[in-house]
Amino acid sequence: MNKILRFPQSFLWGSATSAYQVEGGIENCDLSEIYPAEKAGNHYYLYEKDFDLLKSLNQNAYRFSIEWSRIEPEENKFNQKEIEHYRKVLLNLKEKNIKTMVTLHHFTNPWWLAKIGGWENKRVVFYFSRFAERIFNKYQDLVDFWITINEPQIYNLASHLEKKWPPQKRIFFPFLKVLKNQISAHKKIYQIFHKLNQDVKVGNAENYYFLKPDNPESLLDRFSTKLACYFWNEFYLNRIKKYLDFIGVNYYRHFKIKFPFSKIEEKKNSSDIGWGIYPQGIYQVLKELKKYNLPIYITENGLADAKDKLRKDFIKNHLYWVWRAIEEGIDVGGYFHWSLLDNFEWDKGFEPRFGLIEIDYKTMERKIRPSANYYSQICQNNGFNF
Repeated sequence: MNKILRFPQSFLWGSATSAYQVEGGIENCDLSEIYPAEKAGNHYYLYEKDFDLLKSLNQNAYRFSIEWSRIEPEENKFNQKEIEHYRKVLLNLKEKNIKTMVTLHHFTNPWWLAKIGGWENKRVVFYFSRFAERIFNKYQDLVDFWITINEPQIYNLASHLEKKWPPQKRIFFPFLKVLKNQISAHKKIYQIFHKLNQDVKVGNAENYYFLKPDNPESLLDRFSTKLACYFWNEFYLNRIKKYLDFIGVNYYRHFKIKFPFSKIEEKKNSSDIGWGIYPQGIYQVLKELKKYNLPIYITENGLADAKDKLRKDFIKNHLYWVWRAIEEGIDVGGYFHWSLLDNFEWDKGFEPRFGLIEIDYKTMERKIRPSANYYSQICQNNGFNF
């Protein structure tokens, strides 16, 4: 017999994007030379159409990023045209009664900043907080939630240890510098925003893994897992926890840890890019975060699934475990599926298809996937049968 799972009345049902991945035309940031997104999904010009689709899918919230290199293309020179563009974007969402969650940094940096060392340069704390304060003053009346930096550890790892993203280094000490500057920048922005408006909601969006020992009986595997959990899931959060109004959870993957630090991913089912699907992991992550006693939002959760064969069950099964966490007293305030639209997936290009809405990149035609209609019913009913 099916059970109807109901969510809190104020629960946010939404989806998420980032500027570089969907807007198109961003050519003066550090990633654009190595991984040019070209027109991407042309969302910069088609945002009104995309928000009509968002509304038709019964979503009441949307998370997106404001592209720093558009707003400040040269150091301390702010582009009024682009400031007005994002105001129009926010106004369009507000007219549709869509709650807004704005990310200030989603992996890309203006060229001028990259040329002076990017996040390795301690001056980045000043530059980024100046940009953030300018954005806040322009849009605070239209933004419900602010996220300072998206997935700081993923960004830092890909840029300074794995050599995938600019500046494509594999040196440990710059990694530590960047981490220190990210923490300082978040704290400073939190303080600036709260000085300007005590009621503002400022949070983070970190990528959390559910990690467990490969052999639960092995002391070494358990010890390695504890260390991995600390450094990946807790280290950054512990340093900003007093400067948060909410915790943003990006959940995609689960690993078993084998001593010393080998990662083993279970793949009973996996996405088009080989990421294993483990819905229960989102529940375990939420349980681990309960101790921080802060509201939690699922700021990203999704999969690459071009044929849309797995997404419906992916959504249903992950939301079941989110519901379980809420039933156990964990304060989860919303769910943002990644992504609203097919997007440019960084070093993986256009092939991975994460969107609830499919994009034909030749014609820019939008097509609602069947899984999006399923998610729409959940949004409309504030729950689902399971």
